[in-house]
Amino acid sequence: MADAHAKPQHDYHIIDPSPWPFIGSVGALIMAIGGVAWMQSMRSGSLPLFGIDFAGAKYWIFAIGLALVIYTMIAWWSDTIKEAHEGHHTRVVSLHLRYGMIMFIASEVMFFVAWFWAFFDASLFPNEAAQVARAEYTGGVWPPHGIEVLDPFHLPLYNTIILLLSGTTVTWAHHALLHDDRKGLVWGLALTVVLGVLFSFVQVYEYVHAPFAFSDSIYGATFFMATGFHGFHVFVGTIFLLVCLLRAMRGDFTPKQHFGFEAAAWYWHFVDVVWLFLFACIYVWASSGATIAVH
Repeated sequence: MADAHAKPQHDYHIIDPSPWPFIGSVGALIMAIGGVAWMQSMRSGSLPLFGIDFAGAKYWIFAIGLALVIYTMIAWWSDTIKEAHEGHHTRVVSLHLRYGMIMFIASEVMFFVAWFWAFFDASLFPNEAAQVARAEYTGGVWPPHGIEVLDPFHLPLYNTIILLLSGTTVTWAHHALLHDDRKGLVWGLALTVVLGVLFSFVQVYEYVHAPFAFSDSIYGATFFMATGFHGFHVFVGTIFLLVCLLRAMRGDFTPKQHFGFEAAAWYWHFVDVVWLFLFACIYVWASSGATIAVH
């Protein structure tokens, strides 16, 4: 009788008091201070604050903040997984988790819209970009004078095929899970993780051998910011899927309850779609009529 009265008679879950929002906020603040100190020291070599020069400790400040943020993420998501195993992720709770992931991806869409906006503003109106920056940045044309661009049908096309294949393998893993095929789930996730790592290696190689630098022109700045942030999202998505792979091998997911994997799959498909726009606009369209670098 006591258990019956103690058990909630609704589909909502009131979480226990958690320290993670506060600890995560403190870690983010410390990491931001470390980042500002890092950039300021690169500019002037010092960061005086309260009579103390923090420039020498910039790496430690940033590392401590980053460690707190990573620890918070691991602990907080571990608590969420524990709640799921305890049966707290009811139909209503699961629906709200999906709403939260959808809103997060929507915010990421707007994040990339900003970088595409910057790229098209500079590429479609190169004369205005030259006036705002320096005339030699564009020469009134796009790509700017003197800039050799990457061949879009070499490494970029290779990476496009890799990401499209990874979208196929993560979908295979999802269908395998829905049909309770554990072997297919593990193999699909493992192949997706391998393809994600391969994409990152190819992009790093491309950056190392790029014929232009970030500071060369507005072309280099917009190129590296857009593709670089996408590369970071691929890195995060690969870790996301690796965690799902470990959980799948542990038997955490069931055909009826697997939102952690579903969220990772949504995120990965979002990364795929963003890359297709990057490939079509920044690699293919922007290289039309430009000088292709030969390696």
